[in-house]
Amino acid sequence: MSEELEYAKSIIKEEIAGLEAVYDSLDNRIIGAIKLLYEKKGHVIVSGMGKPGHIGRKISATLSSTGTPSFFLHPGEASHGDLGEISTNDVLLVLSLSGNTQELIPMLSYANRFGIDIVGVTSDPKSTLAQASSVCITMPKIREACPYNLAPTTTTTMMLVIGDIIALCLLKRKEFNREDFKNLHPGGALGRRLLTVGDLMHSDIPAVQEQELMKSVLLEMTTKAFGCACVVNVHNKIIGIITDGDLRRGICSNFLEMKASEIMTKNPKTVSKEMFVQEAIKIMNEYKITSLFVTKNDFPCGIIHVHDCLRAGLV
Repeated sequence: MSEELEYAKSIIKEEIAGLEAVYDSLDNRIIGAIKLLYEKKGHVIVSGMGKPGHIGRKISATLSSTGTPSFFLHPGEASHGDLGEISTNDVLLVLSLSGNTQELIPMLSYANRFGIDIVGVTSDPKSTLAQASSVCITMPKIREACPYNLAPTTTTTMMLVIGDIIALCLLKRKEFNREDFKNLHPGGALGRRLLTVGDLMHSDIPAVQEQELMKSVLLEMTTKAFGCACVVNVHNKIIGIITDGDLRRGICSNFLEMKASEIMTKNPKTVSKEMFVQEAIKIMNEYKITSLFVTKNDFPCGIIHVHDCLRAGLV
């Protein structure tokens, strides 16, 4: 192992040590912070100066994307008019390693003056931030991974993890689910991953009765242009499927006079509207098929084709 690679790995070990220290130091104060943030009906306003500020922006983004409305407020801008963005229904989540960052003091004073709750994250339980906070999460004092113990590295990683803990515990309390994720993440790769079959399916499905003759089946398949048709019984429940392959395999001299039930493949693979499209794609790949009928209690209600998945950028 080269000397530089060994040093690179030692940095990870130092930051892991910081996370282990956070793990060991967690107590009911973080539960109190989560309870306070859960019960307040306004925004979680995250703030911090310098590197903790950058971490704060990420924490705020995570909160917002997991069901807790949040925004970042720069302490410098706050003391020049943006304190007006804070309401009594909000909670401040303030990050500062020393807890005595001068730029934070006007914001802390304003919050205390108007009865606005503060959750502080700092390493000094006697600091200005700790004293101003309704709940203070005290980080263990630990050396930075920086060789000079100066650049915020281990401590900012610890702050980031505390933010993740808060966001995910709030997610759990609020029972924020996959459907909620989908509503908040309509774009990008995550949005595509959360698409359900119901989002892409066609409701005008090719369907024939089991007693229909194949000349009618061919007309239905040609009109709907999915390369298949589902076969239903007298109760309109799906019992089979006829594909282009079934047509080729069943061709004979009296083919057009045969019944759909004689040509169909029984017990076709089906999916529900609620299934994620990526799961449907796995079924298509596993069974080497290009379409799946969507059913509810065995009644067909839609069809999804691999081309729909391609257009959505999922294949």
